[in-house]
This record gives sequence, structure tokens and C-alpha cells, in this order.
Amino acid sequence: MRTEDFDYELPVSSIAPRPIEPRDAARLLVDRGPGRSPDHRRIRDLPDLLEPGDLLVVNDSRVIPARLPLRRATGGAVEVLLLEALGADRWEALARPARKLKAGERLVDSDGTEVVEVGHRTRAGDTIEIRLLDPRLADRIGAMPLPPYLTEPLADRERYQTVYADRPGSAAAPTAGLHLTAEVLDALAERGVALARVELMVGLDTFKPIATDDPTEHLIHTERYRVPAATMTAVAAARRVVAVGTTSVRALETAAATGMLEGRSGLFIHRPYNWQVVDLMVTNFHLPRTTLLLMIDAFIGPRWRELYETALSENYRFLSFGDAMLLTRARP
Repeated sequence: MRTEDFDYELPVSSIAPRPIEPRDAARLLVDRGPGRSPDHRRIRDLPDLLEPGDLLVVNDSRVIPARLPLRRATGGAVEVLLLEALGADRWEALARPARKLKAGERLVDSDGTEVVEVGHRTRAGDTIEIRLLDPRLADRIGAMPLPPYLTEPLADRERYQTVYADRPGSAAAPTAGLHLTAEVLDALAERGVALARVELMVGLDTFKPIATDDPTEHLIHTERYRVPAATMTAVAAARRVVAVGTTSVRALETAAATGMLEGRSGLFIHRPYNWQVVDLMVTNFHLPRTTLLLMIDAFIGPRWRELYETALSENYRFLSFGDAMLLTRARP
């Protein structure tokens, strides 16, 4: 494989600049397998597309308002993006401009109050450790960590949260789940589709493109995950496992591969891959040259390109606030 194999032309006009309302009005491109044209549906149609005995698995991690606008004592602006809690007041973070910051330096908020102490660079070298001097800083001044291609501010922070979001900790939303509503979940339950939860704290790799010519040489960052024992029991009993989003996929497949229900996932899914859990996947359309696109390729094979071409020609909305696909795993 070459990274260029996972490139495609994404017009700016195809990137959704804002979330659709209502959530379940998002379009759903339904993969019907090789040699068959996909169906064009809506997320609200999901209960009609699944079967009694199926299990819908969602990632219920909650996004923190992780983007902090700060200043150095000299007056220079600094943006800090919280990635993962390392302790009660310590965080791994991205900072811009990071090269100017020195260990021990203190950053201030708009009132001039010292609120962050800069630590050393992490072993990965592209993040730093920081200490929050104000434990409520993110809630007080933080903005939602929208991807850089989204330039419009959100009027409602909750629109970048899933309706079932629970424990805070993610640096980005598990975006496929943003489409689901309480009404859709209720209709699925009436259909006989059970709901189970996992937790994967979305971290740095969401923001980092593949920089190597051979994508398998890409260093994927680890992310904390937790799969309740009840979820694995439900997986074993399910007719089919339907994962909502690549983060749910990663948590489930990590637990199956390692036998550990909690820990850090360094699983990089690309072909060839021996799928153990997931049968169907609900996922958004992803950026070119990303690990997420490699996962889709491992799941359905090269026909991902045909589906993407169809979506572009039919004016589907791409990326975080865009539309979604329902994919069925290719069988050997």
C-alpha cells in the first residue's frame, strides 16, 4: 500500500460547515455490496435498515471544551488544546506556537491571571505536558475543539456532543454518533435492536494526517478505551454488531484482540485485518490520507472509492458535520 492510494479530491464545497437540523435528517448512503448501487436514505431510516437481534454499539465519551485562548506573560497569544488528562491537574496538550514555550513558563487568561504552567515535551515530541492552575479553566473559558476546517463558531456547545454523551475526556466528538436522536434510539429499541456502550477518548490521532509514503509505517497514537463486560456479553449474543463510528470499532476490536476490557488502544486497522466483532458500521465521510480511511478500506475493500465518488456526485456533505454511510463488512 501507498498513502497516495488513499487520496481523493475533496472540494471545499462538499465539506459541511455546520450541523444539519434536525440531527436525524442527515443523509445515509447505504452500501449494498459489490456490483450493486447504494441506496440513498436518511439517518431516521436506520430502524428500517437493521433487524431484530442486532446490537448497536455507541461511543459515549463526552467532548471537553478543550481549546483554551491564552497569553504569555510577554503578551503573545497562545492557543492550548487539551488532549488527555494525565492526573488531577496535569494534561497532555498541543500548543501553538509550541516552539516558543519554555518549561516552567506560566500562561495567563484574558484577565492576566496565571492559569497554566508549561511542562516538558512528551516522549512523542509533538505534544507538551501542562498543569492547570485553575481546575475549572476549560469550563470557564474553553471553546469546543472543532476541526480547523470548521470556521463557524457553534451557537450551542451541545451540538458537538452526542445525545448519549457521558464521561468527559475526548478532544473531538465521535462524529458518526452526532446524527442519532432519542427518537431514533427509541425506534431501534422498538424494532428489537439493543443498545450497548463503549468508551474511547478521542485524542491526537484525529488531528494528525499520515505523513509516511507507506501508511503502515505511520505511528498511531494510543487512546484510552473501556468496554463494559455487559457490552461484550451483548456482542456475543447479537445477531449482528453495528458499530457507530470508527472509535466504537476501535474499542470493540481492541478488546477482542487483547482480551482486555480497559486500557490504551494502539490498534491500527488496515488491510489485511482479521475482523473479530464488527459486522456493520455507521460512519461519516473522512479526510483523504487518514487512518480512518484505511480502516474503511479494511472493512469493505476498494469499493470505498466508488461509494465516495457517488457521495460526491450526489452532493452528500462530508467530514465532521456531514452525512454518513451504513457499511456492511466484506466477507472473504
